[in-house]
Amino acid sequence: MNIHSFLADDDQQRKQYKCVLNNTSKVQDHKKNDRSASTLGNNYLRSFALKSAQEGDYAEAIALLSQLIYRRPHNAVDYNNRGLIYFQSGERQKALYDYNTALKLNPYLASAYNNRANYYAACGELATALADYDQAIDLNPGYVRAWINRGITWRELGRYEEAIENFELAQLFGQLEGHIWAERGRTYHLWGDWNCAIADYRRALTQLPALETTRDFTGSHLRLQIENWLNDLLSPEHPTTSYLVD
Repeated sequence: MNIHSFLADDDQQRKQYKCVLNNTSKVQDHKKNDRSASTLGNNYLRSFALKSAQEGDYAEAIALLSQLIYRRPHNAVDYNNRGLIYFQSGERQKALYDYNTALKLNPYLASAYNNRANYYAACGELATALADYDQAIDLNPGYVRAWINRGITWRELGRYEEAIENFELAQLFGQLEGHIWAERGRTYHLWGDWNCAIADYRRALTQLPALETTRDFTGSHLRLQIENWLNDLLSPEHPTTSYLVD
């Protein structure tokens, strides 16, 4: 199983990071109010934790989030975010502990169910993963990442029709379209429908940013995967696809 195919929920951290960077000129105004200054300080910690994680400094990111948790031990989002970084750094059991803690603090946090499901999927516990993806979607029906991940999990189980259905439902929300085309194409590829696979791979490549213009590791990794999958289908070993047009 390729765990990199599963989409974790770090959008909230990324948005907070951009928000902080775009508002540094307002620091002095915030400091006029102790509560605002404290909130701003927490946002800075969270933003720099994300920056550290993006640069591969997981130890620093975890230390910063641990400081946030010490300050606010009942904040489920910080546990969820630390769990995500633990997972990315390969410390899966610590990730699971943080996801579980986040859900104890806030049983309605859909992103924690999605991230915990990714943990179970990576461990091969696909039925348990599906249950968590279901819960995430029940809490937030427009949660596109959970729809995509549930589709990937159905595909891992060889349930290609259910996987395609999930990806097509995810498309209705108009988000992460490059990822959806790629995963649907991969499903058709494994299912043996090479015509549809090639068409979807090409659509995905038009949606994903070029490698030289992006710092998005997930998008870059997916683009490389798509190019490899497409080259495989267009190789001489697949002569039936040579006459196809998109």
